[in-house]
Amino acid sequence: MHDEPTSLSVSRVPLSRGISDLREVLARKVHENWARLRTAEGWRYGPKRHDGRKEHPGLVPFDELPESEKDYDRETAMESIRTLLELGYTLQAPIIAGVTSAQQYSNSAEAESENLMRLVGGPGQDRATLQRLWREHDRDVWSINAEAYKIVAQRMLKLGEPLFAYDVVAEGIKHFPNDVRLRQLLALALARSGAVASANAVLTGLCGEGHQDEETVGLMARTHKDLAAETTDAAEKTQHFRLAYKFYAQAYHASGGYWSGINAATVALLLGEHEQAAVLARKVAAQCRVEVVRGEQTAGDRYWLLSTLGEAALLQGNWPEAEDWYGQAIELERGNWGSLQSTRHNARLLLKHLDGDQELVDRIFRVPSVVVFTGHMVDRPEREIPRFPPHLEQQVKSAIRDRLQELNAGFGYASAACGSDILFHEAMLERKGESHIVLPYEKALFIEDSVNITGSPEWLARCNRVIALAVEVQEASKRSQICGHVSYTFANLMLHGLASVHAERLETKLVPLAVWDGKPGDGPDGTAGTVERWQTLGLTVEIIDLNQILCRECPAVATRKFASTATATHGARATVPEFASEIRALLFADAHGFSELSDEQVPLFVQHFLGLAGRLASDSLHKPLMKNTWGDGLYFVFSSVSDAGQFALDLRDGVASTDWPTKGLPSLNLRIGLHAGPVYACTDPVTLRANYIGAQVSRAARIEPITPTGQVYASQYFAALAAAEGVKEFRCDYVGQTSMAKKYGVFPTYVVRRSAGRN
Repeated sequence: MHDEPTSLSVSRVPLSRGISDLREVLARKVHENWARLRTAEGWRYGPKRHDGRKEHPGLVPFDELPESEKDYDRETAMESIRTLLELGYTLQAPIIAGVTSAQQYSNSAEAESENLMRLVGGPGQDRATLQRLWREHDRDVWSINAEAYKIVAQRMLKLGEPLFAYDVVAEGIKHFPNDVRLRQLLALALARSGAVASANAVLTGLCGEGHQDEETVGLMARTHKDLAAETTDAAEKTQHFRLAYKFYAQAYHASGGYWSGINAATVALLLGEHEQAAVLARKVAAQCRVEVVRGEQTAGDRYWLLSTLGEAALLQGNWPEAEDWYGQAIELERGNWGSLQSTRHNARLLLKHLDGDQELVDRIFRVPSVVVFTGHMVDRPEREIPRFPPHLEQQVKSAIRDRLQELNAGFGYASAACGSDILFHEAMLERKGESHIVLPYEKALFIEDSVNITGSPEWLARCNRVIALAVEVQEASKRSQICGHVSYTFANLMLHGLASVHAERLETKLVPLAVWDGKPGDGPDGTAGTVERWQTLGLTVEIIDLNQILCRECPAVATRKFASTATATHGARATVPEFASEIRALLFADAHGFSELSDEQVPLFVQHFLGLAGRLASDSLHKPLMKNTWGDGLYFVFSSVSDAGQFALDLRDGVASTDWPTKGLPSLNLRIGLHAGPVYACTDPVTLRANYIGAQVSRAARIEPITPTGQVYASQYFAALAAAEGVKEFRCDYVGQTSMAKKYGVFPTYVVRRSAGRN
């Protein structure tokens, strides 16, 4: 007796005409599903099958397959249908007179595709709308229309969200692996996300296939320019600049596009070829003048034409003409600080290489300052010695308003307590500036502790108003998680850090401003403690002397002796005594390639890969406070973001520089996620070892899964604390909003890089 399965006689099963018509649709689906799985496993198109390089000639659209391959998919589809029928199933398509089931399917798919295009192509699609659209999208519907992926990705790139665009394009390429535009958008998203080498590899593949259009070649040039900026090796920098010039010039000569032309001229200048830069600049300027006179551009396109004319004039050494063009561009985009700063940055770069006076640029591009603020709350009714009595409100607000005018303030960062904070935000809004608010914990509890303290409902209404009009409002931590004053300390660090990051991005001044009575405070998280921390970092703090205002307006009160006892309460609720709340930096890492290991290779992985991480954790100057592993995962906790960032970069470089095949392992790599925030320090009752737990640990674990292989990504919290601590060894560059793993939400993300001049 043989225990072999019995083959079904599918060839004897008759097929109706309607079901038979579905063969092409199902065959196409068979191929698309196969291609999707292959692509997800890392395969790509190649003229011949090569398992080592994971290349396959069948990774093309169904219509481009040889007939023999199409017949194979057709037979697979037909065999599945016949098998279902022999088993007794009935397949019945809706009947429409004169329309076959295949046509019905095609018509339905076309209708869904048209609906999708109306949805993604509609006007006024802002960031939030596009993010919601993507979260709720139906993959099956999108999989039949590559244009939907392209439209959404392009819009998110334009909004400055490359990580979001990467997610969109990555899914689109699974369905349309050979779509040139999707691959271009993938390269652009990677480049803007900090993964420049990966972007360069995508573009090298496109160029190798013969795609020499301006978009592909221009993007290739851009990646070499970015790689030149990243390296500290002089010879390597020059080589990348030469390749950038070669590709920009190639794109310009092929298409005549002013974008590639002005970039070619700029790179020529960076290479010291001043005459060639001027020649190219003259050609580009002539083109742009024609377009400006024609006047058929949108406002955005016209801005870039005018700013390009400014750059071309600079390259020719004509500052008066450059100033005129830049002035016209500024008037067109006034208030759009992202575009204006990009133009200003390029102008400063050109003047630097032309030995020009950079104050000329700063004079015309007068970017407002970023102000981080702290100040006393209005006095509670029970306060014995007045410090900020309610009747001084107008005098304090007037002083804040005057100081913001002097500072040319355009962006303000503060909390929202009653008193100085709210007055600061109101003054910022009056001057049409941006307000950014960080609350130490949930809004409802914060209002209870820091707004509803005077008995007057007016402060609550004003607090709600400034929160409603703020550009962003963040809650630094969850009240249920935090004990003592850690939440306030963390919020103050966040305010300083976020303001620092904003000022650095705009290349403008960061100004700390305080409404302070000049007296010792109630703790490190109060106004006096914040001012002291700013001054310790070497910052010049602008002080609005509250005591001076009090002496002027209420001399009798001001001469009374102040109580020496601390009065801060912050409404802090105690928690379990043995659970201490601390601000810590958190690192999660994952080994890329672990899933491909055989059982025989796992001991080698433990010995060499985990061994490398273990040695670094023991020998590093930036040792973690706690370390743990599970499988290929790593979890470290550090006392500071400085230690965490430097350790992460050392770990990444150590893994990347190891020759893994010589150790009997495939090429391995890492992806690392960094975060920081208040966590509970405790002794784990199971392991009896020190441990750190809390909501911020869970959030940290969501960053690593969305990090590109070989990169170190960080949360906004981590980047803000690094800026607040004045970390110089590495920098955190914003790469956009991205969806965290396990639907944890959408958060700003940063790529961590070593600072220039460091190895």
